[in-house]
Amino acid sequence: QVQLVESGGGLVQAGGSLRLSCEASGRTFSSYVMGWFRQAPGKEREFVAACTYSGGRTYYADSVKGRFTISRDNAKNTLYLRMNSLRPEDTAVYYCAARLGGSVYLNDYPYWGPGTQVTVSS
Repeated sequence: QVQLVESGGGLVQAGGSLRLSCEASGRTFSSYVMGWFRQAPGKEREFVAACTYSGGRTYYADSVKGRFTISRDNAKNTLYLRMNSLRPEDTAVYYCAARLGGSVYLNDYPYWGPGTQVTVSS
């Protein structure tokens, strides 16, 4: 198993930036495909970004492509999400998730963090 804890959320003005972190403990971090999801009030949880075991291959939702960057440091057991040019519609609780295989886009990852709130004011 792996345990995940997100940090780095907060309140930011539109156009600003934030970097989220997700620290992992437990089984070898590099064994997992890692993803970021978000859930806004009244909406379903949606895919944001994912990266493969070494971070060599990355995937993004169209809504964040060009603004968000996912990366990982396997030596530090940490996943990151750099968010630039933030918009009010990016406001949500952001979750990191881990899986050993399967589609990176589906929200059926077996391991999830508790989430961190990101609020973007207009």
